[in-house]
Formats: sequence, C-alpha cells, structure tokens
Amino acid sequence: MLKPEPAGGPTPQLFFQTANAYQRSQALKAAIDLDLFTAIGLGHDQVPTLAERCGAATRGVRILADYLTIQGFLTKEGDRYKLTPDSALFLDRRSPAYMGSVLGFLHAPKFIAAFENLTEAVRKGGTVAGEAGTVSPEHPLWVDFARSMIPMMAKPAEEIGMFVRQSQPNVKKVLDIAAGHGLFGIEIAARCPEAEVTALDWPNVLTVARELAHKSGIESRYHTIAGDAFQQEFGEGYDLVLLTNFLHHFSMQTCESLLRKIHRSLAPGGRVITLEFVPHDDRVTPPPVAEFSLIMLATTPEGDAYTFREYEQMFAAAGFARTELHPVAGSIEQVLVSMR
Repeated sequence: MLKPEPAGGPTPQLFFQTANAYQRSQALKAAIDLDLFTAIGLGHDQVPTLAERCGAATRGVRILADYLTIQGFLTKEGDRYKLTPDSALFLDRRSPAYMGSVLGFLHAPKFIAAFENLTEAVRKGGTVAGEAGTVSPEHPLWVDFARSMIPMMAKPAEEIGMFVRQSQPNVKKVLDIAAGHGLFGIEIAARCPEAEVTALDWPNVLTVARELAHKSGIESRYHTIAGDAFQQEFGEGYDLVLLTNFLHHFSMQTCESLLRKIHRSLAPGGRVITLEFVPHDDRVTPPPVAEFSLIMLATTPEGDAYTFREYEQMFAAAGFARTELHPVAGSIEQVLVSMR
C-alpha cells in the first residue's frame, strides 16, 4: 500500500514547473498579442466584453484570463478580472512604462534558437549559434534589441542621467559605446546642456539612436561613430565613457583590452560608467542577476555575468585608479563608476 509523503518531503513540483515554463511565457505572449491587459485596464473586466474587445472566443479568453490569474498577473473577484499593480504599470499599453515590446527581443527566433542547443553549448563552453553568436558583426538581433528594450532601459537611463547631473554637471564630451537605442547618452545630454554625445555602434543600430535623439531634441549635440568598438578609433579627451550592458558579452581578457583603449581616450579626471548584472561572489545570488550567466553561455562564445571583484580586477589592469559600485533604483542591475 502506498503511503503519503510526510509534510515537507520530496516533491516533483519544481520539475514540472520548470518543464512547463514555456506555457507560462506563451500565455503572457498571447495576452500581449491580444492586448488583454489594456482591455482590462479600460474596464472590459468580464469574459463576454473582454472577448469582444480582444477579438477572441469567450472560451479562449476565459481560460487564458484564469491562467494569468493563477500566475499572478491578474486578480479575480466573482466573474470580474482586475490588473495587479505590476500588470497595470508594465503591461497596459497606455502606461509610459509599458514593457510588452520587450518580448520582441526576448522571444526573437534567433535568441530562442540559441537555447534549443543549450546542451551542446554546455559541452562546448559557449554558444553553438554560429561562430560568434550574438556578438557577430552587425548581427540583426541588435536592431530589434534597440527598439524593443527602450521601455526596460528607460528607468536605468534616467537614473544614470540624474547621477551624472549631480556628480559631473559640467560634463562636455561623452562617448556612448554600443549605444543601441541611445537612451543613456540622450538622458545625459538632456540634463547636462554642455554635453556633446558621441554614440558608437553598428550602422544599422545607430539609425534607432539617431531617431530617438531627434525626438528628444538634442540631435545637434548627438554624433555617431559606425563600426566595431574594438576596431574603431574613439578619439580622445572624453570626460565620460558609457559602457551599458556590453562587457558581459566578452571574456575578461577581451574586456581588459577594450578598457585599456578607453583609458587612453579619457581626459584627466575622466570616468567610465558601466551598467551591468553583478552577482555576488558565490555566483548564485541574487538569483535574477546570477541567472544572467546562462544567457551568456547560450548566446556568446565567452561572455559571463562578472562579480564586482572581477570588474575591479579588469579596470585596475587597464590602468584605472579605482572602481565604485552603486545600486540603480528600479533595476536589478548596478552601476560601476571607474575613475581614470
């Protein structure tokens, strides 16, 4: 006769939750495709009107909305659904913090394909999605990234802009390496009227940054360098260099070579601001930060989520005097400030 497991005994729950995790992400994608969160925010909170607003079957909407309630994206009282505070802020299309577009990058076929070969990536110790993965020259994924990640990066860019305004208000010459959407340099230019920003990235990606600079009204102070950060000449005399979400794509040795080049481009007293996922020395905490290493394993040949101690070592080897670590409000990433 089978005996029940004692309370607190082994359970396969984590196995099944993880094995079925794709169902959760696809349910979220379906809700965003149907604009279900926006519909509920507009007051279509019962299945018949919600289905009509979303152009979907009542059975389909009922099951999807109930599933999203179970997963914590919605609440339900009787037959009425409501947005949670998080869903209202990040998933209602009318919100300035709407993040639905981020799925355009996170669910990009080339990105997902890298994880379909994760077993081989573990055996190899790096991506099997092409020789260089997502760091291959002019990879088309980065145009999607630049456009899709604007909502996600808006808050960190704002925080860095305010930090520079407070700590380096007279900054004049700024280099934004791997600028992507350009938000970080643009936020600084918006707050520091003397700042001239030079954005470096692939030519196809720079079109996104220039569009945003134009919309922000700072295009006369926004300049570009098209090409590879490891190959292009930067010039010199920069007061500030931005390295946002870039170093994690490469080995420590490769990062050090770039940092030496950046060190030579800085004016006396110049600084580098780096935005990164920085796990603790144990590499498993905080979990949302430490998990980032797996993305680098699947998508890059040698990238990683580096600890603060490792970043200190890289910057010191490149000639920087010291590096400080600062939290970023509203983000799991942190800012490193390195002084020439």
